[in-house]
Amino acid sequence: MSATVSIPATPPPCHALPAVAVDGARAEVMLQRPAGRATQLLYWVPALGVAAKHYLPLAQALATHGIAVAIHEWRGIGSSNKRAGRREDWGYRELLEDDLPAGIAVARAAVPHAPLYLGGHSLGAQIASLYTSLHPEEAAGLLAVASGAPYWRQFPQGRLLWFAYALAPWLARLVGYLPGRRIGFGGNEARRLIDDWARTGRTGRYAAVGMGIDFEAALGRLDLPVLGLRLQDDWLVPEASLSWLLGKVPRGTHTQQVVTAAELDSDKADHFRWMKTPWPVATRMAAWLEAQSTR
Repeated sequence: MSATVSIPATPPPCHALPAVAVDGARAEVMLQRPAGRATQLLYWVPALGVAAKHYLPLAQALATHGIAVAIHEWRGIGSSNKRAGRREDWGYRELLEDDLPAGIAVARAAVPHAPLYLGGHSLGAQIASLYTSLHPEEAAGLLAVASGAPYWRQFPQGRLLWFAYALAPWLARLVGYLPGRRIGFGGNEARRLIDDWARTGRTGRYAAVGMGIDFEAALGRLDLPVLGLRLQDDWLVPEASLSWLLGKVPRGTHTQQVVTAAELDSDKADHFRWMKTPWPVATRMAAWLEAQSTR
């Protein structure tokens, strides 16, 4: 008698949901549903300078586990109607007060029954954490993949990073935006966004121009489960960087795991290479999400 092999159902095509922020900024949230009823809804925030479409393989892999995934689009890239320049500027405030609320609202309207988790890649996970600290009642948990706080003291090459954090805002003001495509970091990024990011890199604390929020205190009040997945060869996120980020949520239940190159069937498991073969990362994420649903 032959064994029965369970083949995951193929998820339906991805849908683009229009999201409009209160200031008129527009972008599309990419929603990947599972074939059946979603057990969880993951709102995913990409890494800086990476368009939402590049996370579709991850979303499709998670969908085979019954998880609906809504992929946020950063202001200034991809489907966004904004582009950074001398006449267009924004920072964490616009992301946290305008863009994420608009995106999450359309995702929740599309998948209203499933518990909401927020997560992201690199800076995206940090932004997701800050948003959750402002709206703790909305999220059931946080997921951070290849992410950590950029605080210079948590890196082996820390002093060089400190100078980079001092130089980047100056360059952004000089050009009118940070020319990330030319210098090999992110996309073309808005001046205030780089100010907010670099301030955390220099001080180790989160703050946003135009927001009188004590993010450190808000993060400290969060009491929810957090998954931190670090890539074995990711020099952009050493273990100390991830630990510094998770340490800002001391009341949460932390799970830290390391994804190896062997799991990815690659010579390296670094900051971006996992996106080419996201199944191992998706499997770990899905297992953690399933564990939360049984608690």
